[in-house]
Amino acid sequence: MINLYQKTSTEINIEIAHKMVLLRKRKKLTQKKLSAKAGVSLGSLKRFEQSGEISLQSLTKLAIALEVEGELETLFNDVPFESIEEVINGQTK
Repeated sequence: MINLYQKTSTEINIEIAHKMVLLRKRKKLTQKKLSAKAGVSLGSLKRFEQSGEISLQSLTKLAIALEVEGELETLFNDVPFESIEEVINGQTK
């Protein structure tokens, strides 16, 4: 069954970008300062903040520069099993 309320990848990416903008501003960093601190081009940072588009490598660099890399490290840690099959499959690595 299709979930009609499921967000698109673009919607999720834009929400992540918005949260990072709020965090950047909270830490009183300009786009230029954050891009330099993270080693990410200013153009990539601007594109990310406007459209949510960025490489995983650059997103990780930005998270490290903002001191929130732990958020990425725990990204898929607490995903609940949806069936007994998943439990069994998860034990056979």
